[in-house]
Amino acid sequence: MSITLLDQNTINKIAAGEVVERPSSVVKELVENAIDAGATAITVEIKEGGISFIRVTDNGSGINKDEIEIAFKRHATSKIKSIEDLMAVSSLGFRGEALASIAAVSQVELITKTADSLSGVRYTIDGGVPGEVAEIGAPEGTTFIVRNLFYNTPVRRKFLKTATTEGGYIGSLVEYLALSHPDISFRFISNNQNKLHTSGNMNLKDIIYNVYGRDITNNLYEISGKSQDIEASGFIGKPMVVRGNRTYENYYINGRYIKSSIITKAIEDAYKGFIMPHNYPFSAIHFKINPAIIDVNVHPTKMELRFSNNEYIYNFVYDTCLKALNSKELIAEVSVPDPVAVKMQEEPVVRNVMPDVKLPEKNVSDSMPCKTDTKSAESANAEIKQKRLPEPFEIKGSLQMVKEDKVRYEAVTKSEPPKQMNLFENKLLDENSRNKYRIIGQLFDTYWLIEFEDKFYMMDQHAAHEKVLYERTMNKLHDKTIGTQMILPPIVLSLNMHEEEIYKTNQDIFKRLGYEIEEFGGNEYKVTGIPAGLPKMDYKQLLIDVLDGLSEESASKDPDIITEKVASMSCKAAVKGNNRLSFNEAFELMDELMKAENPYNCPHGRPTLIMMSRYEIEKKFKRIV
Repeated sequence: MSITLLDQNTINKIAAGEVVERPSSVVKELVENAIDAGATAITVEIKEGGISFIRVTDNGSGINKDEIEIAFKRHATSKIKSIEDLMAVSSLGFRGEALASIAAVSQVELITKTADSLSGVRYTIDGGVPGEVAEIGAPEGTTFIVRNLFYNTPVRRKFLKTATTEGGYIGSLVEYLALSHPDISFRFISNNQNKLHTSGNMNLKDIIYNVYGRDITNNLYEISGKSQDIEASGFIGKPMVVRGNRTYENYYINGRYIKSSIITKAIEDAYKGFIMPHNYPFSAIHFKINPAIIDVNVHPTKMELRFSNNEYIYNFVYDTCLKALNSKELIAEVSVPDPVAVKMQEEPVVRNVMPDVKLPEKNVSDSMPCKTDTKSAESANAEIKQKRLPEPFEIKGSLQMVKEDKVRYEAVTKSEPPKQMNLFENKLLDENSRNKYRIIGQLFDTYWLIEFEDKFYMMDQHAAHEKVLYERTMNKLHDKTIGTQMILPPIVLSLNMHEEEIYKTNQDIFKRLGYEIEEFGGNEYKVTGIPAGLPKMDYKQLLIDVLDGLSEESASKDPDIITEKVASMSCKAAVKGNNRLSFNEAFELMDELMKAENPYNCPHGRPTLIMMSRYEIEKKFKRIV
């Protein structure tokens, strides 16, 4: 087969594949152009998921009439002039490929007007073939209409998903763009229905409310930080606001929504010990970073970038998030459902009612048992909606009965999920509170009951002791002062070839943890020393568990492994439930817990304490109506 040059039309369609992957790609490029043009209001309208119709309207600076045709040429841009400009690019776009790529695979109509023009301009381009330029009445700004995406590349079109799915991608994109630019008013319309409208008042929390709703907005911590070349501001969620995937992890660099494994890891590492494994936090963080230390020209969609110093970025993000988390007292406040309300929820709320009166179907909340872990209002609402009343039925009795039962019904349905408190006037876990709390007693040989000011606390002795052991060991590791406790007789371990390989690869980890291990001949090893400070337990099984854990990690030397193994050791070594402690031991445990960096959760994210206010207790006993 002979080598031939491709014609320009084919080249353009192939090149468009890198930029225009689906309708959301078109919206992204056009909205970013509008932002670069200084727009303060942007409207995105789509039909059929953007496959048949996309319209993006802005009030930006517009395009000069004599530059319109050039704007649709490949590599035509006003953002940079030379390669040196890439070192300090601050605009969202800069390659000059977007309009040419979009025009190559769709039918495009452009209406634009600049501030100093008397009239606007209309221009069409069909599949890369230019149309006419004509004057038209138009407001200042630019409108792009894109019809029939991929109409001339049917192979690309058949790989698109359903209109609903593609529309969902665009909706998510507009949400990200709105969160990344709180100073711009965004409106999103799908199939003639308003889906999103932000005010552009520069209040990020308002946009979070518009996008994620009240439950997320009411459970946020504001964060801020500043260092050389980098500044951060925004919000992160309380540890109770978690999801099973990373869809709620949002961060923006210089106004650009991106994904970075470095920043993701820093945020998630900051939450370790605050949330359970395999849960992911909420974040909406804006970063201002010196353009000289980042490279955005590494991916066709500019969704990824490179940092000149990954460690510096990681440390800054980690420290900023951890500072916000550690500045609050994160003890979950729990609420016990009213016994009367629970009984009412198990039976129909209204019975024996008079004829000719119909009640519409209503939702009745399930009884909500007290839980030690907090959960989002969203999941609680989902549970409430699962239980419904039967079809409308006849009512017998007086109308007054109906009104009274309605009041009782509303009281039942207004049950609230547990809340995670922000910051109490005085902290229980503060050295200044040492002489102010009173330990009342032990419940089920597991939970210690504590009175402090006008609040009642329950401490899980296992989770609390686990946290104390974990931080004690980690501090010694950090200071390189962890000791070794010699044991007699020594422990003899028989290892298979795989286990022996794992041990030899990770000998330094065992030494850092305080183990003294020697070869004993053949495949056997003699353990003469264990980490100092461990309580009486099965030391051999603990060592085997640590070895198995290292095996699961493929013998990596990642420092996280040490943290995980220390957490595992602490869990196994901590005093268990159903073990009776003395009051002196409980006081000592509380005293050590106060000194922990994060005393509110065990290393695996379980709470060490929960709280109920005096007000809540008195409500249950009807002292407060």
